[in-house]
Amino acid sequence: MAAIERTAGTPQPIGYTRSPLGMAGSVLRWIALIIATALFMIPFYLVLRNALSTEADITAVDWKFFPTDLQWGNIGELFNDENVPMARALYNSAVVGILGTGGQLLLASMAGYGLARIPYRHADKVFYAVMATLMIPAAVSFIPSFIVVSSLGWVSTLRGLIIPTLFSGFAAFLFRQYFLGFPKELEEAARVDGAGYFATFWRIVVPNSLPFFAAIAAITFIANWNSFLWPLVIGQDSSSWTVQVAMSTFITAQTINIHQLFMAAAVSILPLVLIFAFLQRYLIQGVTQSGIKD
Repeated sequence: MAAIERTAGTPQPIGYTRSPLGMAGSVLRWIALIIATALFMIPFYLVLRNALSTEADITAVDWKFFPTDLQWGNIGELFNDENVPMARALYNSAVVGILGTGGQLLLASMAGYGLARIPYRHADKVFYAVMATLMIPAAVSFIPSFIVVSSLGWVSTLRGLIIPTLFSGFAAFLFRQYFLGFPKELEEAARVDGAGYFATFWRIVVPNSLPFFAAIAAITFIANWNSFLWPLVIGQDSSSWTVQVAMSTFITAQTINIHQLFMAAAVSILPLVLIFAFLQRYLIQGVTQSGIKD
């Protein structure tokens, strides 16, 4: 009797029953998945629970899953605090995240395409120079970068927050790896029509690489949104604070405003959760298409 070969997605043969060992494996996988999901959700639960609590509820000895009286007024208290301009900080973070992400996509994608497709004598040397920037600790370039920004008068400005972070050697490396695997046939068809490298990149390569661009955009935006040290040094005026810097002001040497800190954390997490929910499938595609695989 010929053996029945089964592949992923193939319907089960009529009358087929799973073995007890296979059923036990499925049950164990589901249990592990549920436990992992619960562990992953615990930090979000704690942030939401404490954001809607009073200081007494947060520090109480007797723990309650949720306080009896939810403090929805904490939201208004957060945005009406005169010492911490949270609305302005969210706006600054959004501007830094959007413009910084757009700039990195533009520069890194063009650099990656040039390194992958445009032949010239010193291409390898330029690539190694870009990779060398990844080996330099951020602390080494921090002070020189601040001196340059300060000499240009960009302290406490959005320009000082955005422009020094526009190029990413790691993003350029990812784009190069992706473009090395991009079908050359599409580019050759554009060349036959008389398009040069620049036109081919914008008319052929970019429209056919949008999932990968979306993956890099999501990763870059999250990194820009969560950036703290550089905005802390550059944003010396409260009008240029980002949301991470604004959150840090709730913890001082004298006081710790716990409920507002958790509410600010909940508000700052929301944009990232929405971005991840919409672009999660592109994140998986980006990892598989970047060339970093077995």
